[in-house]
Amino acid sequence: MELIILKDIVIIFALSTLVNLVFTRLKIPTVVGYLITGIVAGPHLLSLIDSRHEIELMAEIGVILLLFTIGMEFSLKHLVKIRKIVFFGGLMQVSLTAGAFYIASKFYGMSWQGGLFIGFLAALSSSALVLKILQERSELTSNYGRTILGILIFQDILLVPLLLFTDLMSSNPSNMASEFALLAFKAALIIGLVYVGNKWLFPKLLHLIAMAKNQELFMMSILLICLAVALLTSSLGMSLAFGAFLAGLMISESEYSHNAFGHLIPFKDTFTSFFFVSIGMLLDLSFVVENYRLVLLSVAMVIVVKTIIAGGTGFVLGHTFRGTMLVGLALAQVGEFSFILAKIGFSAGILTEYFYQLFLAVAVITMAVTPFLMNVSKRFANVLLKLPIPKFLVEGLFPLKEIELPDFKNHLVLIGKDASALKLSIMAKWNNLEHVSIIFDPSIAQEKIKNGDTVVYGDAVNEPILQKAHVDTADMVIISVGNVIPAMAIIEKVRQLNKNAYILVRTKYIQNLAPLYELGADQVMPEKMEVAIDLFNRILVKRLYPQKKVNQILANIRNRKLGDFNDKDMINQLSVLDELPNVNISAITVEGNSKADGKSLADSELREKCGVTLLALKRGEEVIEHPLPTTIFKPKDIAYVLGNPEQVNKASELFFKEG
Repeated sequence: MELIILKDIVIIFALSTLVNLVFTRLKIPTVVGYLITGIVAGPHLLSLIDSRHEIELMAEIGVILLLFTIGMEFSLKHLVKIRKIVFFGGLMQVSLTAGAFYIASKFYGMSWQGGLFIGFLAALSSSALVLKILQERSELTSNYGRTILGILIFQDILLVPLLLFTDLMSSNPSNMASEFALLAFKAALIIGLVYVGNKWLFPKLLHLIAMAKNQELFMMSILLICLAVALLTSSLGMSLAFGAFLAGLMISESEYSHNAFGHLIPFKDTFTSFFFVSIGMLLDLSFVVENYRLVLLSVAMVIVVKTIIAGGTGFVLGHTFRGTMLVGLALAQVGEFSFILAKIGFSAGILTEYFYQLFLAVAVITMAVTPFLMNVSKRFANVLLKLPIPKFLVEGLFPLKEIELPDFKNHLVLIGKDASALKLSIMAKWNNLEHVSIIFDPSIAQEKIKNGDTVVYGDAVNEPILQKAHVDTADMVIISVGNVIPAMAIIEKVRQLNKNAYILVRTKYIQNLAPLYELGADQVMPEKMEVAIDLFNRILVKRLYPQKKVNQILANIRNRKLGDFNDKDMINQLSVLDELPNVNISAITVEGNSKADGKSLADSELREKCGVTLLALKRGEEVIEHPLPTTIFKPKDIAYVLGNPEQVNKASELFFKEG
């Protein structure tokens, strides 16, 4: 039995474990550890790895799983929303970058073919690296994260035309017109496939598989979908990774996507590590040492030029100066698909051995420093903002007004931009409830800010957005975002910031209750069940059922449907009041010059004369629970009393002034 590949895997894991242990202590991103593992174990240093082809195959699987999970997390609806970013922003970034490096190639003495080719190689950025970092930081659906993803998607789509372009550059054009026509047909076919799969095919298929209640079968089916769609798009000329991304989009709208997402994470992380190791193997340290000045100059030029152009693209798309810096530094490296193109270009004679080695050195080094650049990008932007920068650069071309919120306490935080969240905001405003809305839609946020509402614009999955809304001091957080995966991520972040907040979550389906409660939700409202219950409530009221009987019927329905989770549904449980006829809690305002004004609870003889029990007393913003016999009634106090209507009427005579 051949055990070479097993030996190589053991070596990679051993080195990765050692390097990552040191890097974790030093708080250095683990991606850099994987790259260093590849450099050390690669053919240019210790030559510990013999099965390079097999390692590259596992690396390809890692990129496939990474893009697949990103597709599931992002969803087709998000992709449609960023179509302007994908095509306009992507085209702008690629064309300007390619042009800039074509001009720079003249100073390196390259031919026009080599210069143009190297320009397109430099224009591409690393989807695998950047998206992995964004996913780990839960910033994939943030405003700047969407821009980065959109540009990276365009670059991935561009891979096939660039392969045709490489053919043309090598003086081997095989009927380019028919090739492009065929490419357009394939693109249309793929778009149609994604739409049909997302809308009808995969949601029904996954439901059918999930009904078998076999987790092994479910995971096999998910992997089959991922690899089959990736293979199909590969056969149509697209990359395997892009096909996997499309497969993720196809099942993103299914209610079972969150289950698949959670189970794939360990596999994705393991196989993705092989990708970064395989990239590290490409670096020839002897070339870097011999030409260190040129390599460092080239690395600096790539980072600076790509940061300026990618950041400028972000600025044109409406980002603030801070967002511009985040976009620019995130896309400042050379991407993994550039390695594929460079290898083909080198074989075809477009690149010489010298420039091929220079490209590899620059590409690997820029990828290695990217985690550091992304980590310092916000701090770097804050430092630059202290300079006298023009206002239009600071705010962006389409500025969204920033609101500096006061230090809220015991307030309500509403997360979501759907109809439920927006209506809750209106109701809270009407009743003077202090609240903050977190909305991930600039147009809706802008409109609400103009109406005088307190709004934080951004994705609530990001901790800084939650901190800006003072979630750490809120007493209630309402999450109404529709998709269960973002809801789960938000619950987790909220619970980390605030252990005591009451978290109420809206979800579509009953089967989502378990994961949401496990992450820390206090109450989950299954939307479809609540709509049905509300309709049935109206039927019972129309049939003149007593209210307490209605409460009992609805509580029993919820008990049957919610099962084990009914205990958590405190609002909808039967109370002792449902068992006592005509007994209610009433609020009565204490008026000046009334019989109770200025008297203590004991002196008013409230219970003896009227038969009611004083439960609490509200005085301004203060609530006095369990009032003592010595508690004095004051004008404008609100007394909460328990009793039947006749007893409450007697108590009102004590609290209302005569005449």
